[in-house]
Amino acid sequence: MAPFLQVVRGDPTPEELAAVVTVLTARARAATPPPAPRPRSAWADPTRRLRRTLPHGPGAWRASSLPH
Repeated sequence: MAPFLQVVRGDPTPEELAAVVTVLTARARAATPPPAPRPRSAWADPTRRLRRTLPHGPGAWRASSLPH
């Protein structure tokens, strides 16, 4: 595997090399877009726990058990 960085001139200290690697890593991460959020499953939707209002008026008892 080829080296990612290669020092061509000079004799950098380990701290200088670490600074260069940090800057290059930060720039590479800033250039890549964040991953798209996954869609929320209907099973995990908290609105499913809310109860619908029951119908009122004549025949309401029959309409209360019919699917919407």
